[in-house]
Amino acid sequence: MKPGLAIGDRAEFRHRIGAGHTVPALYPESAFFRAMPGVFATGYMVGLMEWACIEQLAPHYEQGEGSLGTYVDVSHVAPTPPGLTVKVETEVTAVEGRFVWFRVRAHDGVDMIGEGRHQRALVRWDKFVPKAMAKAGTGAEETV
Repeated sequence: MKPGLAIGDRAEFRHRIGAGHTVPALYPESAFFRAMPGVFATGYMVGLMEWACIEQLAPHYEQGEGSLGTYVDVSHVAPTPPGLTVKVETEVTAVEGRFVWFRVRAHDGVDMIGEGRHQRALVRWDKFVPKAMAKAGTGAEETV
């Protein structure tokens, strides 16, 4: 990681919520999810929080570097219908070697909808990708 990222650094990220970001769209093969209300899914909210943190980190990546989410602890306390724009606020709370911790908070223009913390690990794609792809031929899917 390039120098410059500091504890207390803040950023904001906005995204308009569409029908594809709702609970029924999360796992459409699940009858349970398809039967739920068409509001912003917790799984997509977590993904949006991760995206916001990535956007904040990206200017600090070295060539060939990226980050992966390694920890999420968030609440989801209010529904958001499609059409609203969610603003995610991020704040760096710790930098521990290759791990960066964030405080995250999401608001849909009406309510605070979720908040918590998130950790990302900086990785070199040239090391991570081969290791991850090596799992494909292990037969591990048969042991689940």
